[in-house]
Amino acid sequence: MFIAILDFRTAATDRPTALAQFDGEGHRVRAMPGNIAFRVYAAREDDTAVAVVHEWDDEASFAGYLRSDSFAQLGKVIRPIMIGAPVSRRFRADLLETVA
Repeated sequence: MFIAILDFRTAATDRPTALAQFDGEGHRVRAMPGNIAFRVYAAREDDTAVAVVHEWDDEASFAGYLRSDSFAQLGKVIRPIMIGAPVSRRFRADLLETVA
């Protein structure tokens, strides 16, 4: 499994725009080959912070997302309203179990 966590900030007034853009692309990202989960979070304690958590079958699937029209569209809208550089942490992970 491959996990990517993206953290970025916008002005408080721009965060709804960022969240709406992710909401609009989310169903396309979730339908991509190898996508396990795509979750977007607005920080409760900071009205400028956004986090995106991706789970993918493997790095190749995530690389496909990075080459996708959805990724390009997200970048076109989100990057200009970011305050500072985004931070993306990427992990290779082994699923030990799923507990329901």
